[in-house]
Amino acid sequence: MKKVLVIIFICLSVFSIAQEKKFKVILDAGHGGKDPGAAKNGCIEKLIALDVVLRIGKILESYPDFNVKYTRSTDVFIPLRDRAKIANDFEADLFVSVHCNSSVSPKPYGAMTLVMGLSRAGMNFEIAKAENAVISLEDNFKEKYEGFDPNNPNTQIGLRIMQEETLMQSINFASTVQSYFKNSLQRKDLGMHQQPLWVLDATVMPGVLIELGFLSNVQESKYMKSEEGKSNYSQIIARSIIEYKNNVRGTNTPPNVLQIKEPVIVEELPVVETAVDTTKVVDAAPESLIPDELAYKVQISYSTKKLDLTPENFNGLANVTMIEVNGGYKYFYGQGTLESCKKFLAEAKQKGFASAFIVTPN
Repeated sequence: MKKVLVIIFICLSVFSIAQEKKFKVILDAGHGGKDPGAAKNGCIEKLIALDVVLRIGKILESYPDFNVKYTRSTDVFIPLRDRAKIANDFEADLFVSVHCNSSVSPKPYGAMTLVMGLSRAGMNFEIAKAENAVISLEDNFKEKYEGFDPNNPNTQIGLRIMQEETLMQSINFASTVQSYFKNSLQRKDLGMHQQPLWVLDATVMPGVLIELGFLSNVQESKYMKSEEGKSNYSQIIARSIIEYKNNVRGTNTPPNVLQIKEPVIVEELPVVETAVDTTKVVDAAPESLIPDELAYKVQISYSTKKLDLTPENFNGLANVTMIEVNGGYKYFYGQGTLESCKKFLAEAKQKGFASAFIVTPN
């Protein structure tokens, strides 16, 4: 009898260890239930997000080394607080939230990814407000979120800079997703941005919120709700998750062979306004004439310590600049056009800053 119990104990222990080694992913379909999210051109954000998330999960669940959990698998309303609790209780390795973007204008299109941060500049803050606004639909939201105001750009409660390593892992994953969106799906690359999103702040693991595209753009909305579009998006995101797991775990799980169907390329709509296109100004102007607010930069690190801007502190890189952000410090190498910053990025990585990335103009 004792031998039987010992064998059972050993088996349970082995099973437990095997389970612990699995890479845990939380898949979060944005909005749901009484919160439809964006609704434009016959598309509803909550339904598209759920469809894509379930497809991602189905791909990952075909691998024995993944453990997938959903914040919702049906059209129900899940408070942001509960989404974060589900992820934290699950002790997930990665949090992936899927959304669709929208604008008052039918012109914007393209995919972007958001990670936790305190930047509140321009259009991206409006996106952050839209994603956080679901809080007000919850019962007793003022008590639950302790004064967090999604409409106040100066709010500090509930927002903190995540630990450097977690943030950089989020950035790395977001960059992989954006690269696949651009190169495999031919989506317009709107980049990776740091924004004050409550659900990312409240989760303790690396996390990314993905905006698939703009439902307000007729062509892009058709693609997002099509079978081809949802299949392509899910495969790209699943592959990005697999690659991220391989990088952080040092494993070699082969991603499924992507069978991307012909992507729909959204064409630039004619511009009737006479406003200056600042992107073209940046790309065309001599670097010495580019204003700081229109220049691309390469962020090489973030630290709570203030360092002297000398080459010795940055593996030999000269001309490093710094900005202070709520008690922390962001360090940048180089400044100029997008093309010149690609060269700066390569130099930074060669000097050992593997997590460096290009920051778009404010």
